Amino acid sequence: MAGPHLQQPSFLLATLKADCVNKPFAQRCHDLETIIEELPAKELHGIFQWLVESIFGSLDGIIVGWNLRCLQGRTNPNEYSVALDFLDPSGPMMKLVYKLQAEEYRYDFPVSYLPGPVKASIQEQVLPECSLYHNKVQFPSAGGLGLNLALNPFEYYMFYFAISLITQKNSPVTHHVSPSNSAYFILVDTYLKCFLPTEGSVLPPPSSNPGGAIPSPTPRSPAVPFSSYGMHHTSLLKRHIAHQPSVNADPASQEIWRSETLLQIFVEMWLHHYSLEMYQKMQSPHVKLEVLHYRLSISSKHHGSPAQSSYQALHAYQESFKPTEEHVLVVRLLVKHLHAFSNSLKPEPLSPSAHSHTASPLEEFKRVVIPRFVQEKLYIFLQHCFGHWPLDASFRAVLEMWLSYLQPWRYAPEKPPQSTEPLPRSVPEKWASFIQENLLMYTKLFVGFLNRALRTDLVSPKNALMVFRVAKVFAQPNLAEMILKGEQLFLEPELVIPHRQHRLFMSPTLGGSFLSSRSPAVTDASFKVKSHVYSLEGQDFQYKQMFGAEVRNLVLKLAQLICQAQQTAKSISDHSAETMASQSFFSWFRFTPSEVNGSYTGNDLDEIGQDSIKKTDEYLEKALEYLCQIFKLSEAQLTQMMMKCGTAQDENGKKQLPDCIASENGLILTPLGRYQIINGLRRFELQYQGDTELQPIRSYENAALVRLLFRLSSVLNERDGNHMNTSFLFLACKNKSKDEPGIP
Repeated sequence: MAGPHLQQPSFLLATLKADCVNKPFAQRCHDLETIIEELPAKELHGIFQWLVESIFGSLDGIIVGWNLRCLQGRTNPNEYSVALDFLDPSGPMMKLVYKLQAEEYRYDFPVSYLPGPVKASIQEQVLPECSLYHNKVQFPSAGGLGLNLALNPFEYYMFYFAISLITQKNSPVTHHVSPSNSAYFILVDTYLKCFLPTEGSVLPPPSSNPGGAIPSPTPRSPAVPFSSYGMHHTSLLKRHIAHQPSVNADPASQEIWRSETLLQIFVEMWLHHYSLEMYQKMQSPHVKLEVLHYRLSISSKHHGSPAQSSYQALHAYQESFKPTEEHVLVVRLLVKHLHAFSNSLKPEPLSPSAHSHTASPLEEFKRVVIPRFVQEKLYIFLQHCFGHWPLDASFRAVLEMWLSYLQPWRYAPEKPPQSTEPLPRSVPEKWASFIQENLLMYTKLFVGFLNRALRTDLVSPKNALMVFRVAKVFAQPNLAEMILKGEQLFLEPELVIPHRQHRLFMSPTLGGSFLSSRSPAVTDASFKVKSHVYSLEGQDFQYKQMFGAEVRNLVLKLAQLICQAQQTAKSISDHSAETMASQSFFSWFRFTPSEVNGSYTGNDLDEIGQDSIKKTDEYLEKALEYLCQIFKLSEAQLTQMMMKCGTAQDENGKKQLPDCIASENGLILTPLGRYQIINGLRRFELQYQGDTELQPIRSYENAALVRLLFRLSSVLNERDGNHMNTSFLFLACKNKSKDEPGIP
C-alpha cells in the first residue's frame, strides 16, 4: 500500500474495506500489521471500530467477521495460525489497542447489547454494582438514539471479543467443530494466562515510547447522576494507588487494571444472565427505596432521556437466555483458570512487618478474585442451567463446569504424593472455609441435580456417567463432613449481638470479645455462611439440608431408580445375547419367530450394545456405592431396595405392567406408569391375536417386500393350493404309517 503516511482515515478505511474483497486473508493481516506499525494513533483511530467489528462480527450477529469460533487448525491451518498471531496479546491488534489507549480515545458501545440485568438497570438509571460501568454511561444528546458506554480501546476490544460468544450463534458450519480446538477458545485461554498469570506478574504492554508506559484509564464524570444498587466494591487498583506515595514507584499498580477489567468483562458478558424472576428477586427493598428516592429527586428536572418506568424496564428485560454448550465450555475454562490463579497466591509471611511491604495489587487481586467477582453470578448462572437445560446428555458440559468450581484443590500448585495404590485423595482441611462460603454451590445445586437425575433415563450410558461423576466427586474423603459442618454453622441459632457484623473483622488480640479465642471463630464462621446464603437467596430463604430427611428420601429414590436401571440393562443384555445367538441368513427378512410379539425398543438404541451396557452397569454400580458412602446408607436399606426391584421381574424375567389404576373403562396409566414407559422401565406385553397371516407390517420390516411376498404367496395358494394340500396330506399319512409299530 503506497504512501501510508499521507492517507486520510476515510480513504484508509475505504481501502481496507476493498482489500477484504480483493486480497487473501494472510495478505490482509500483513498489510494491517504494517499500517499499525507505521501510522500514528490519530489516523488509526478512524479504522479501529471497523476493524474490531470485522474481526469479531457485528453485535446483531449479521456480520460474522473472522468466525473465530469455527476456525480450527485441523481444517484451516494457515488462517488459524495467522489469526492467532494477529490477535495475540503481543500481536499487532493489541499494539493498536495500546497505541490508542495512550491517547485516551473513547468509543461508544450501545447499552442495548449488554446482558439483560445490566441493560434493565441502566435503562432505569440505576447504576449496576460492577465498577466496570461506573463513569461510563453516556446519555444521547438531543436527537440521539439510545444509551452508550464510553469505553477506552482495551475495554472496547474486550467487550466485542467476549460478547461475540453470545451474539454469533448462527455461524455457518460446514464441518464438525470442536469448541475446545477453535481459535476463539485458544484466544480465551491465551488472554487468561497473559492478564491473570499464575506465575510472575502481568507482562507490560509494548510501548511506542522507550521507557514509556500505557496509563491506566482516568476516571470520568457521569453525564447524568446515577443511583447505585448494592454495596459495590472499590476498584483494587484505585484502592492500592490511594495508599501509594507514587504511582510510578510500583509498575504493577499501573497494569493490574487490565487484569481486573478483563475479568469483569468476561464475567459480565458470560455470566450476568438470569431469568426475570431472579431479576425481581434480587431487587431488595433497600434498592427499591433508593430508586424511589432518586426518581422523586429528579421528578422536577428535565433530562434529555427520562428514566424508564419499572414496568418498561422489566418488559425490556424479558428476553430468553439459552446458553450453548460452547458457552458453558468457555465458562468452565474461566473457572479452572481462576482457581489456578487464586491458588498461586503467595503464602502470607510470618512477620507482620514483612506482610505490609510485600502485598502487591496482583496478590490482593488473587485473594478476592473468586468471592468478589465470580461467586454470585456463577451461582445464578448454574441455577439457570440446572433449571432450563434439556434432559439429555448435553448437560454433561454444565455438570463438569459445576464440578470444576466445587474442587479448587484440583488446581492447587502442590502435587499429591505419589502412591502405589490409587486411593482417593482426602480433601485438605484448609478448604473448609471455601466450602462453607460456597455452601449453596454444594448443597442446593446437588439437590437440583438429584431432581434432574430422577427424570432421566439411567439406562443410557451418558446419563449413567453423569450420576457416577457427581457421586464420585461428593464421595471424596472429608468432603461430606465439611459440607455437613457448613450446614451446622448455617443452622446455628442466632445470638443476640446488636453489631455482630463488626465482630467478623475484630481480632481477639484487639480486645474484640470477652469470649475465648475459639468461640468468636465459630461465631464468625457461622456469620460468613449465613451471609453467603442470604446474600444469594434472600432473608426469607427456606434452606433444605443436604443431609436432612427430605433430601435423603430423594437419594433413596435415586438409588432405587439405579437398581431398576441395572435390571433393565440386564434384560436388554440378555435379550441381545439371545438375538445374536439365533441370527441366521434369513433374519434380515424378519422371518425369526421370536420377532412376532415385538421386543424392547427403548433407551438410545443407537448406543445400546454389549459394551455400552457393560459401561452403564459399571457406572451405576459405582454411583450406588458412592451414594452409600456419602449418605451412610445401610446394607439393610440397599437389600430392601434390591428386593423391590426384584419384584418388578416375574419368574421368566419379564417386566410387570406399568403402574396403572383400574377403572370401568379398563386400566389407566398413572404419572408413574407414563414415566416407566417413557424410560423403558416397564412396558405392556402386546400380542397380536388375529390371523397370523394378516399381521400388520412392523416398523422394522421392509413394507414393499412384505407386500410383494404376500401377493406371491397368495397367487401360489390360489393356483396350486389344492395340489399342495393333497401332497401335504399324502406325505403326512405316509410318515405316520412308517412310525406305527408293526403288528406281531
